[in-house]
Amino acid sequence: MKDILQRELDGEEIKTSDPDYHKISDIIRETMRLAYQFNQQAPFDENNQNLLNQIFGKDIDETTTILPPFYIDYGKNVTLGKRVWIQQGCTFFDRGGIIIGDDVFIAPKVNLITLNHIRNPYERSTTVAKPIKIGNRVWIGIAATILPGVTIGENAIVAAGAVVTHDVPANAVVAGNPARIIKKIEERE
Repeated sequence: MKDILQRELDGEEIKTSDPDYHKISDIIRETMRLAYQFNQQAPFDENNQNLLNQIFGKDIDETTTILPPFYIDYGKNVTLGKRVWIQQGCTFFDRGGIIIGDDVFIAPKVNLITLNHIRNPYERSTTVAKPIKIGNRVWIGIAATILPGVTIGENAIVAAGAVVTHDVPANAVVAGNPARIIKKIEERE
């Protein structure tokens, strides 16, 4: 039988009553403790890199910048490219996996949410996770929300306040709730 952590990454339903759920909640508690420490540091503090490496469970590239406050529930399922810039007040729920390419700009208050609850009101605490994938050179505007299972293609722009519920093709600009394509970007625009 697969471990609960792998079952979650595979998109299976996870119940809080599962006898192994403590494995998830233990990681969440530790990650949130580390994130709290990170958020007490000044931006660009020399200890920030060490705390981020602990949060993500691996070394992140030194060209990547995350400004506090930063909110994250799990941490271990995030992959960050090079030269990624993440502004203040962002929230990552990464239990389904978040992959961010190179040269990505993420504005303040952006939410990357890989987790959803099932519809059955009597089983509402049951969750299903799906990954978010963000291509190279993507720009995500202030207070945008990316929902579970979304892939954002290279060079795309997500407008401020957009709620992205479906995949975004490369070189597209999306806006609104739900986000829709409002224009295409020329490769060298």
